[in-house]
Amino acid sequence: MLLLIDVGNTNTVFALYRDEEALGQWRLSTQRTRTAEEYAALLIQLLTIAGFAHKDVEAVVISSVVPQAVLPLRWMSRDFFACRAFVVGEDVDFGIANKLPNPREAGADRLVNALAAVERHGAPLIIVDFGTATTFDIVDDEGAFIGGIIAPGINLSIEALHRAAAKLPHIALEPPAMVIGRSTVGAMQSGVFWGYVSLIDGMIERIEAEHGQRMTVVGTGGLAPLFAKHSTRLAHVDKDLTMAGLLKIYLLNRTTIRAGRDHHA
Repeated sequence: MLLLIDVGNTNTVFALYRDEEALGQWRLSTQRTRTAEEYAALLIQLLTIAGFAHKDVEAVVISSVVPQAVLPLRWMSRDFFACRAFVVGEDVDFGIANKLPNPREAGADRLVNALAAVERHGAPLIIVDFGTATTFDIVDDEGAFIGGIIAPGINLSIEALHRAAAKLPHIALEPPAMVIGRSTVGAMQSGVFWGYVSLIDGMIERIEAEHGQRMTVVGTGGLAPLFAKHSTRLAHVDKDLTMAGLLKIYLLNRTTIRAGRDHHA
C-alpha cells in the first residue's frame, strides 16, 4: 500500500492507496513540534481502526509547506513503516515545469495541485485553493506553472475582523440572502462571503486579461463547493487535487521509490 502525506499550515492529511484505489483518508492538525513517535502513534491507531495494518505500507510520499514537519515524518516512515519517505521537491521532482524566476519560491502544494489539475482538466488553467491562504495558481498553454496570487484565507479574515474590532462578533461563514446587511452579523457575513466571491471572480478576470485568453478554473479545498455555487467563474471543484497530484508523482517515480524501500529493507 501507498501512504501519501500532505502537510499544510493548518492540517496534515494522510491518504492510503492500493495501486490507484483510495482506501482511506485522515486529517490531523499541523503541529510543528510533533515528534516521529507522536505521528506514528496517532496514524497507526487510525489505520488500525479502519482495518489496515501499518506493516503493509510499502511506500511513503510527502508534500510539505512546513519544513519542521519533514524530518519527523521521515523518521516515522523509517522507524515505524520500514520505508524511506520521498519528499516532493527534495527526493523526487514535481512533474511539472516551473517558470518562476526563483522556482524554490513556489510552495510544494501549489505545484502538486497544478500537476493534478493539468492531468484532469487540461491547460491553460487557474487553480483556486481555499486553504489557510486563498491562492490562485496559473498554468500556461504549455502546461507549465507560471505564478499566482496569495490572499488571506477566509477563516483568517473572519478571525482578524473579530480580534481587531472589539464590538464585532465572531461569525459563521454562510452566504447571506442580501448583500446589504440589516444587522452587524449580516453586514459582516456579506462583507466576508460576497467580498470573497467578488475577489474570486475579479481576480480570475484580471488574470485572464493579463494572460490574454479565457482559462479553465478549478477550485480545491474544503470551501470550494460553497463558493462554486455563487461564483460565475469557478467552473470545476476538485477537493482531492493535492492527493491526486501526489499519486501522479508516485506513479511517475514508482521504480525509484520502490527501489528506495528495497534498499532500506
